[in-house]
Amino acid sequence: MTREKLYLYDTTLRDGQQTQGVQFSTDEKLRITAALDELGVDYIEGGWPGANPTDSAFFDTAPKTKAQMTAFGMTKRAGRSAENDDVLAAVLNAGTEAVCLVGKSHDFHVTKALGITLDENLENIRASIAHIRAQKREALFDAEHFFDGYKANPDYALAALKAAYEADARWIVLCDTNGGTLPHEVGQIVQDVIASGIPGDRLGIHTHNDTENAVACSLAAVDAGARQIQGTLNGLGERCGNANLTTLIPTLLLKEPYASTFEVGVNRDGLESLTRISRMLDEILNRVPMKQAPYVGASAFAHKAGLHASAILKDPSTYEHIDPSLVGNRRIVPMSNQAGQSNLRKRLAEAGLEVSKDHPALGLILDQVKEREALGYSYDTAQASFELLAREALGQLPEFFEVKRYRVTIERRKNKYNQMVSLSEAVVVVKVDGVKKLSVSESMDENGSDRGPVNALARALAKDLGRYQSVIDDMRLVDFKVRITQGGTEAVTRVIIDSEDGQGRRWATVGVSANIVDASFEALLDAVRWKLVRDGAA
Repeated sequence: MTREKLYLYDTTLRDGQQTQGVQFSTDEKLRITAALDELGVDYIEGGWPGANPTDSAFFDTAPKTKAQMTAFGMTKRAGRSAENDDVLAAVLNAGTEAVCLVGKSHDFHVTKALGITLDENLENIRASIAHIRAQKREALFDAEHFFDGYKANPDYALAALKAAYEADARWIVLCDTNGGTLPHEVGQIVQDVIASGIPGDRLGIHTHNDTENAVACSLAAVDAGARQIQGTLNGLGERCGNANLTTLIPTLLLKEPYASTFEVGVNRDGLESLTRISRMLDEILNRVPMKQAPYVGASAFAHKAGLHASAILKDPSTYEHIDPSLVGNRRIVPMSNQAGQSNLRKRLAEAGLEVSKDHPALGLILDQVKEREALGYSYDTAQASFELLAREALGQLPEFFEVKRYRVTIERRKNKYNQMVSLSEAVVVVKVDGVKKLSVSESMDENGSDRGPVNALARALAKDLGRYQSVIDDMRLVDFKVRITQGGTEAVTRVIIDSEDGQGRRWATVGVSANIVDASFEALLDAVRWKLVRDGAA
């Protein structure tokens, strides 16, 4: 059976940049573009040329892509021709083969926001799309606030669509700009639009996630006949975000009826790169990836309960809806106080520790995990610390060095600009091969900013470990999380530290104490020890 083409339109570089705290540089936009093209989307919306220097610079240097590079702008302003509108000219001057223009389709926004007549708005849409087509460009029309507009005044909302359609727009994109429309409403309204005379293979859907329904609304539009989906990587976007392409893409490729009904530009190789691309974007944004993200999250295929893990070992499909490798992810069986021996042996095997079912250390490890989690530890999120605990119980953890003492001081003083600043200093004394080594480090970075006592401790600890120094030189601390696990006078602090090395490995370690510095140092020690174990230090 011949499958129908379903087009994927990515707007990470434009709509995704509306996310609070997100501002891509031109180089970052080029890097994301390369990843999107590798993934296999059909359209890449590069930004709004002329709206800001970064977007203009991007189009000046935009690479050749298999995907259709698209410039975004708005319909011409009332009172001038499309040929003489400088904002529209800047969009066309980007030189892209496709141009997407946003225009009003809700009568309330036309009269209140734009302050023009309803007929003037329709003429703006018609003339703008016609001007793009006269330039031999592919035209897309984003019907802003369409669903709210349709519910308020369906005749006018449809008239806005038909103005673009009759001017020969390739795509009429129905936008749920406020994100409040529910899936059943989207499905019915898309059917109504098709019944009005605009065919589904000319319709796109653009949803926002304000009710956590952006993906569901997109699929409802496809079910009703729309054949283009707009979205962003990791669901970036204004307020609560846009439809998440990292969820939609695997759903379209792996779930019925979509898998057998539609052909999309992403192939199986592209699908396997999805997790890597998702995390690459978070790395660019300097954000911690959301563990619970469907398909690509670190917890998407994590099985904590002992009963689940036992079944997973027999057949992964018992608790997994897809094979995680299809999207480039992997199965995790974390350790926790809910774990049984199935979890334990699976996790040990992942760490390269093959242990027989009747090994006497298994019970000891389980008991230690449960006792320590009762004290505030979390081995569910700190797999490296769990591995060290297990190796010690199995008699497979070398004592590389001994910490004899450490001290941290924090000084508050005025600098040469008469500003009050903080400075931390750490002293760490370790014993390596029978020789004591004292290391001192400040928390001040190369820019003269204080990075805090934990940074000073980490630098002092990693300053001189004798013959092990070359092993840890490529280590760096990439994330630091603190949680108070009990309240009041008995408060206990849990610290989780994420570390990374030059091989691209990332691992998490945990420390617990009533003192945040003690907890941090414990997690730092585990991070160094895990690195030494994994790199085979003698």
